[in-house]
Amino acid sequence: MSEEGTGGRGGNGSGPAGVLNGRRGADRAPAPAPAFKEALLIPASSLPLLFIDVDGPLNPFERAFPGPKGYTSHQMKPDTWVEEFPGMPHARVPPLTVRLDPAHGPLLLELPMEPVWATTWQDDANTWIGPHLGLPELPVVRWSAPRTPDPAGLHWKTRELSAWAGERPFAWIDDEPGERDREWLDLHHPAHCLLLRIDASRGLAAEDFALLREWADRTRAA
Repeated sequence: MSEEGTGGRGGNGSGPAGVLNGRRGADRAPAPAPAFKEALLIPASSLPLLFIDVDGPLNPFERAFPGPKGYTSHQMKPDTWVEEFPGMPHARVPPLTVRLDPAHGPLLLELPMEPVWATTWQDDANTWIGPHLGLPELPVVRWSAPRTPDPAGLHWKTRELSAWAGERPFAWIDDEPGERDREWLDLHHPAHCLLLRIDASRGLAAEDFALLREWADRTRAA
């Protein structure tokens, strides 16, 4: 995930890093969509998992404003961001500016995969991100704390996502992990994996969704 840069969150899990002056409405989260189970046509347990980072794949925070075509800017004050300003009145906390493309929600739900939030937004992803994309409430990976450097130099999410998935195959969309993480997963995870690194200045693109669908269909047929 990323989570650093304007409108993103620190990749070390310390919370959002970039801030822009916001507009009114940042204090109010959008209404939630129906529960995920209502959107499924086949049992989730038979699907590969799709671990979704927010900043980078969904929020291309490294792109100069106004951002890619189709994106809308939103002002947000998620709880995990407000906690970065202890003692400051809520009204004085500067909001995050987050850019989202509402077309991404339906495209994610059309994939033959079970989507799971894998982001430092954690529960705030269901409150603040999902509704803008038309996503229902999704499962959330809860990260261990405190976070320490990995002895093998892996991204801090890699081992935790493998453990969370158990023996299920999974794809992971994020802007930070690299070849070392891919090699480790190939060697140690007991099922198929796809690590899809997304350019944080571009966000998810049509070719990424095509690759995810192709991989999921191939994995389910194996």
